[in-house]
Amino acid sequence: MCLGLPMTIVETDGVSALCEYCGGQRRVSVLLLSAPPVGAKVLVYIDTAIRLLEEEEARLIGAAIEGVGAALNGEDFDRFFADLVDREPQLPEHLR
Repeated sequence: MCLGLPMTIVETDGVSALCEYCGGQRRVSVLLLSAPPVGAKVLVYIDTAIRLLEEEEARLIGAAIEGVGAALNGEDFDRFFADLVDREPQLPEHLR
């Protein structure tokens, strides 16, 4: 399974960018984006930044990834999904 990671651009030359996530860095393509600046949060999938992220969305994605890791390790994971605890799942408008 492949996951998209919320990464922060550390440096870029317009074609590729050095991005960081959880203390690790990797160079990714930014050709699908329109000149993302240093400091921008991007969703990276298979070494390609596929879209810009708002700070809150990047935080939620990062928390969900940490939550999956906690669940796989048999640890409590509710704190990683605080936005979902104590509410019913909601279908997108087009599926209602």
